[in-house]
Amino acid sequence: MRKAERRAAEIRGRMAERRAALWLRLKGYSILAARVKLPVGEIDLVARKGKLIAFIEVKARTRQEDALGAVTQQSWQRISRAAEAWMSARPRYADHGWRYDLIALAPGRMPRHIRDAWRPGLA
Repeated sequence: MRKAERRAAEIRGRMAERRAALWLRLKGYSILAARVKLPVGEIDLVARKGKLIAFIEVKARTRQEDALGAVTQQSWQRISRAAEAWMSARPRYADHGWRYDLIALAPGRMPRHIRDAWRPGLA
């Protein structure tokens, strides 16, 4: 991928994450962090609703079905490692539950929020 293509993909990714964050806020979530980069992995969005922390992967594709299938098992495992590191650094959330969600975006479609999209240890 050329530099200009990477830059365009980065811009599209940021726009998708902003759209997903807005969607979550409309659904009553608070955004705690965005674009979290840790040595063990990355998390697109960290959101809280009540006593629940959601680690959210955002995927945007031309077709929503493609976005829904775009996260690999290896990606979820990296997200899980990052989530564990993020939570361990924030003891104030020790009494909160947590899960892994996916938000799939496509042009002309409402965002699709898949709650509990993946669980560690399940294939």
